[in-house]
Amino acid sequence: MKTLFSVKGEEGPKYGFDGSKFHYGDGTSVASQNSSQILTGYDTLDVGPNYDFYANTTALGRVRRSRPSLFQLHSNIEDSFPPPLYEETNTGRAPGDSSEDDVEEPQSEPTRFGWVKGVMIRCMLNIWGVILYLRLPWITAQAGIGLTWVIILLSSCITGITGLSTSAIATNGKVKGGGTYFLISRSLGPELGGSIGLIFAFANAVAVAMHTVGFAETVQALMQESGASIVDPINDIRIIGVITVTCLLAISLAGMEWEAKAQVLFFFVILVSFANYIVGTIIPATPQKQAKGFFTDIFAENFVPSWRGPEGNFFGMFSIFFPSATGILAGANISGDLKDPTVAIPRGTLMAIFWTTLSYLIIAATIGACVVRDASGIMNDTLVMSSVDSCQGLACQYGWDFTDCITNKTCPYGISNQYQSMSLVSGFAPLITAGIFGATLSSALACLVSAPKVFQCLCKDNLYPVIGFFGKGSGKNDEPIRGYILAYIIAVCFVLIAELNTIAPIISNFFLCSYALINFSCFHASITNSPGWRPSFRFYSKWISLLGAVVSVIIMFLLTWWAALIAIGIVIFLLGYVLYKKPSVNWGSSVQAGSYNMALSYCVSLNQVDDHIKNYRPQCLVLTGPPSCRPALVDFVGTFTKNLSLMICGNVGGPSPSTLDTASSNSHVTWLNKRQIKSFYHGVVANDLRTGVKMLLQGAGLGRIRPNVLLTGFKRDWRKDKPSCIDNYIGILHDAFDLQYGVCVLRTREGLDMFRQAQTHGEESKNHEDFMFFYNISLYIFASFYCKLCHGYIRQMLCVKGKCEVCCALKGLTLLLPYLLTRKKRWARCKVRVFVGQCSVETLSSTSFSDSVRRFEDLIGPYRLNTAQKDGHVTAEQMNQDCPWMVSDEEIETNKSKTLRQIRLNEVLQDYSRDAAIIFVTMPVGRRGKCPSALYMAWLETLSRDLRPPVLLVRGNQENVLTFYCQ
Repeated sequence: MKTLFSVKGEEGPKYGFDGSKFHYGDGTSVASQNSSQILTGYDTLDVGPNYDFYANTTALGRVRRSRPSLFQLHSNIEDSFPPPLYEETNTGRAPGDSSEDDVEEPQSEPTRFGWVKGVMIRCMLNIWGVILYLRLPWITAQAGIGLTWVIILLSSCITGITGLSTSAIATNGKVKGGGTYFLISRSLGPELGGSIGLIFAFANAVAVAMHTVGFAETVQALMQESGASIVDPINDIRIIGVITVTCLLAISLAGMEWEAKAQVLFFFVILVSFANYIVGTIIPATPQKQAKGFFTDIFAENFVPSWRGPEGNFFGMFSIFFPSATGILAGANISGDLKDPTVAIPRGTLMAIFWTTLSYLIIAATIGACVVRDASGIMNDTLVMSSVDSCQGLACQYGWDFTDCITNKTCPYGISNQYQSMSLVSGFAPLITAGIFGATLSSALACLVSAPKVFQCLCKDNLYPVIGFFGKGSGKNDEPIRGYILAYIIAVCFVLIAELNTIAPIISNFFLCSYALINFSCFHASITNSPGWRPSFRFYSKWISLLGAVVSVIIMFLLTWWAALIAIGIVIFLLGYVLYKKPSVNWGSSVQAGSYNMALSYCVSLNQVDDHIKNYRPQCLVLTGPPSCRPALVDFVGTFTKNLSLMICGNVGGPSPSTLDTASSNSHVTWLNKRQIKSFYHGVVANDLRTGVKMLLQGAGLGRIRPNVLLTGFKRDWRKDKPSCIDNYIGILHDAFDLQYGVCVLRTREGLDMFRQAQTHGEESKNHEDFMFFYNISLYIFASFYCKLCHGYIRQMLCVKGKCEVCCALKGLTLLLPYLLTRKKRWARCKVRVFVGQCSVETLSSTSFSDSVRRFEDLIGPYRLNTAQKDGHVTAEQMNQDCPWMVSDEEIETNKSKTLRQIRLNEVLQDYSRDAAIIFVTMPVGRRGKCPSALYMAWLETLSRDLRPPVLLVRGNQENVLTFYCQ
């Protein structure tokens, strides 16, 4: 016995399949691995949940486990058939793969960080950036202590709300690398996620330049105090900045371990500088410091604002300060390098926001309470008794007169003029310089690491062209080396601006845009009520998240309205691109959940309103079988249902497992989407075609969104097929009429089965012109049918762009479908000609078309009753029961007028419709029990025979589908 596959346990073979039956060695039941006929050693009795059942990734060094399939739990283990191919799969390995191949080579564990070192310290360092040391005193001088606190608290409110939203999203599932982009894209989908990922990565690269310029400013100021210079002040900043960014790039390329060590060192340096600054505020000022504006107890005087210069307003100061608060995502941006992101991100981010906000408030209050806005720094500017009345400024109260420089606006010192006022206040100035170096370099380094990490994740998702080159990683940490180089180039370009106050507002809008989308992601995921939204972090509110999103957008426009428009324009452009390209990704976003909620709500609301004739739409159930096998039928129906009404492609499969897989496969939906056909797919399994179609007719659709027209292809081989198959085909049409469906039958000369052999599911048709002949034959659509009614008010409805030639009185589905067709671009130039034949039975009887009649008699000849049946050996009741397709002389005579009408109408169509692109003709209806199926089939054959254009036989359900009134 040859075993096709088997599973080995510790004691040897446990389970296998030899092509005819299962065999097992230890008497226990087992479960399959859910791949192509490969089984594992799971016991199907009380199998408990396992992490591997729900994860998308495999742990290093061990085999991926999968849950037992429903087949193994439900089926008899001794049945002589293998697991069906439609079982869910996880691995996709082919039969015969050895179990040794399943085990991955153990790899060294990459560096992982906890919440303190990986998130809190990193976020605090990124928040304690260049603004803290070099701009916060100046902002305090402009806005005063009171409004500076407002600026700090407003920024902290936005970042705090964003931190809560980030925590909720990060604890809703496993977080991988990609940081902000990963959180937004997996929540809102690739459209908004991709656009904000590009913007956020770019903003972080520009932030590298901002912090580096702050460092370069400090170094240049020290050089200037020493009388040293490279070229000139501006170019010195540029040269120092480029050298600094290059050094930071080298640290980043050395790996996350070295980068983390450098960040810890910077953190302790900043803490020491803070302690040094606080000590300095309580040490009495020396005369030298007083000459430069350092006094105590001037809190009240500096509490109110004193705006100066073009940037002297609240939002001008806010735009400069806000980038300092944007470091809250520094920890989340390296989510792939965290031990447990779902714990580290919420705890570390919120703690960082709290401590940094507190530090900003203390520094703003102390610097405002210690240093005046203007000072000359000249030791001789002391106050003499004669100049008391003319003295200006707060320094007058402490015996100093800085009136001259205040009047001339030439004061070099004071918090309004000297960016490095914290060095003046501190106990030991070099420690403040060290703090500036630590804050600027650590923030720049964090941004230089964040930008490539976010960009790498975006590149790997292949949402945009070209950028995939930067997605490749290296080393055990999958470091984005190419991304580092790109971020370095961007940073160098902005370093060349060499002006901190110019760079800071540029990135404010980009960060605010990111925060707005993060908050909106949390809000949108909450209101969808999706079962998949269950964050373990509970301290958030969807309405507060919405408030954070709205405030972020408002502030964007209040800061720089034109920059806000540019940022939003970039987001919309990138959003439109992704919507147009429709990348093949599915992340279970809240947008999908929201779409489901809206669709469900609208479907339910339709049940509360009765149908109205003005809102009638032909909702088609199309019997396509596998849609890829009848592309012409699919394309034709999709032409007039696209963006208008419902289309469902129905497929009836047999009861075997493989056929069930064919009937229910998602590959058919993939094929429809690839062909840009807006249609649903519905497959059923039945013992015969008619039973399956009955199931489709009764079960397809939802509420009011359900088919009302059955559309099928013409049975071309009815004369060669078994008579019972003819009866089933005609029975399907009768079933549709019984269920109040309209019926359409499409016939083409070439036939609808474009491929004689079944096409591989999901593959695109090799014949891209298989339906183009429907479009390019003629500029005319001929609607030919029989009707006795004539009403003149049809004319206005049928005139399409003035191309209508003949307008007569008719109503119904036969008129509506051509009209809908002409609304499409490919058919817009076509004219609709309507023919109405009004022939009495006597006229048809006296008309001589013997050849056509003879051909009709040849069609039904094989189905006529023979002599023995005519002599009464078989009763009529028995004949109708056993052979409902047989035609008696009485039935031929009873239906003679209808027969002659179809024969004559076919001749008219051949005479007048040779140049038509397509013919719509009213389909005859045969009475059940009075018109045998063979006779009915002969009518359809005769009516549509020998016509070059495609023919659509149309019959409504005798309900109004057109209206000519407005009420």
